[in-house]
Amino acid sequence: MTATDPVFEPDFLWGVAAAAYQIEGAVEEDGRGRSIWDEFCGRPGVVARGETGDVATDHYHRYREDVALMRDLGVGAYRLSVSWPRVQPTGRGVINEPGLDFYDRLIDELCAAGIAPAVTLFHWDLPQALQDNGGWLERDTAARLADYADIVGRRLGDRVRMWMPLNEPVVHTLYGHALGVHAPGYQLGFGALQAAHHQLLGHGLAVQALRAAGCENIGIASNHAPVHAASDAREDALAADIYDHLVNWTFADPVLRGTYPTPELAAALAGPVDEDLKTVAQPLDWFGINYYEPTVIAAPAARDEGASGVLEVELPPGLPFRPVALDTPDRTDFGWPIVPAGLRDIVRTFADRYGEMLPPLYITESGASFHDPDPVDGRVPDRRRIDYHRAHLHALKQAVDDGVDVRGYFVWSILDNFEWAAGYRERFGLVHVDYRTLERTPKDSYHWYRDLIAAHRTGQTVTASRS
Repeated sequence: MTATDPVFEPDFLWGVAAAAYQIEGAVEEDGRGRSIWDEFCGRPGVVARGETGDVATDHYHRYREDVALMRDLGVGAYRLSVSWPRVQPTGRGVINEPGLDFYDRLIDELCAAGIAPAVTLFHWDLPQALQDNGGWLERDTAARLADYADIVGRRLGDRVRMWMPLNEPVVHTLYGHALGVHAPGYQLGFGALQAAHHQLLGHGLAVQALRAAGCENIGIASNHAPVHAASDAREDALAADIYDHLVNWTFADPVLRGTYPTPELAAALAGPVDEDLKTVAQPLDWFGINYYEPTVIAAPAARDEGASGVLEVELPPGLPFRPVALDTPDRTDFGWPIVPAGLRDIVRTFADRYGEMLPPLYITESGASFHDPDPVDGRVPDRRRIDYHRAHLHALKQAVDDGVDVRGYFVWSILDNFEWAAGYRERFGLVHVDYRTLERTPKDSYHWYRDLIAAHRTGQTVTASRS
């Protein structure tokens, strides 16, 4: 930590995060069933270079080494996800004990290292057997998530300190069901909203199941970001408002208010929506925001050459909005705009929108992909990643100083890993992974984050060796 780093309260929670399919590998071991990502990766041309999560970083076999890295990093919590098909190979019925045993061992290892386990139940790896029956387009999948939550909660609840039934339902809906660039690969456009509703219903049912199993400290990890109009024109403002409602408030209002942001949206959904919303809006102990970049939206006029935005994919025609390029030269190597102020702004927006009904906030993901060099003499210089997190933490501190109750920050990710449809080229990790040998090498950002955490624990300012 240096004089340029922000200072938070001593009890602020510093964490790291990862997801099962992105790091575990071992997809055919110990009774694990197939997931929609196993199926999706097998389709030609949908994942860069034909890469898969079959091995990933081999965390399934190397978890002790990875926990040791987190222990030495000094984090207070590790946000992991449980692989649903590893616990229930078909998503229902029989429990796969060897799969559940793995998480028992992992949780024990974390607790022994003094790291609080923070568990996500669904991070996009739906059992393929459930998908074959309709997946999230079917109401029954919400009930299956609750059954799965009960199984995991009863087995691990005595040691897990934070729970998240869902990760980023907006991304799974948009990328997986509306645009088809993630598993399960559907291109349903607005028809994907039914999958969104069933995920939210599953969240509410899973919260009930976890509480019935004696679990505490339950929230959600939900992707949110500011949405800006491309100009002052009324048409652009209206388009931005529509997009904002779809990607932000469709996924927060039901959880925090028990309503959809517009009656038209609720009317477009099948099922007893009003009754479902009572289930969705289970009281939460906290709300998690994943933040990466803001979006600029224009009216659906003729497309600009090179138009891009948060989606980074071609949108279908006929939508009442279109993302356009954000005017900033500062981008990650993934092409995502770097806008630290967006984190401050979305946190403030939540506080303003929900007021006293908003529980404490955690930043459950923030991170950036840079194409880091291979290690030389045990070192990986990644100054841009340090600058990224430092700037975002400064922006977050501004919101905290304004009175917003934010209690922690989870870096995405502890390890380089399988970045979904982008494969292995994109590296988000604090730890470099050589995908040929699977050797782990802490990057300079790891050492910076370690010193930042240590300084907060001691209440002193220290100079990082690789700042």
